[in-house]
Amino acid sequence: MRTSYETDVVAWASEQAGLLRAGQFELLDREHIAEEIEDVGKSEQRELASRMAVLLAHLLKWRYQPERRGASWEKTILAQRKEIAYGLQDTPSLARKLREAKWLEMVWAKAVAQAVGESGLDCFPDACPWAIDEEVLNDRWLPT
Repeated sequence: MRTSYETDVVAWASEQAGLLRAGQFELLDREHIAEEIEDVGKSEQRELASRMAVLLAHLLKWRYQPERRGASWEKTILAQRKEIAYGLQDTPSLARKLREAKWLEMVWAKAVAQAVGESGLDCFPDACPWAIDEEVLNDRWLPT
């Protein structure tokens, strides 16, 4: 008995893996397998975007709220940088996203929205003023 992709994706995935291992390629649900493989890449991209937005939001708060700087923000900045570095190490092809203007605009917009919501300030630049590699992802850099 075969499980439908729409009915139970976890059972479906297990069955598809078994078919692959058994060499029963003619029974594979190729269209849905292709979609799932593409979704893996999208998931990695979403995680990178989320981590970058959190990092940028904290860098904004660090820059625009110097009186509130503390160990918690610094630890969050460091943790996000490390997780981004790990992600890029595991999936080097994601590094190109860091240079895509449209992607960076979207991430910046999310970061600003988060920083506005958390700080109550609405004075942030329209575009990221920092160099991604030399500043944002640099463990020794904090905005002043």
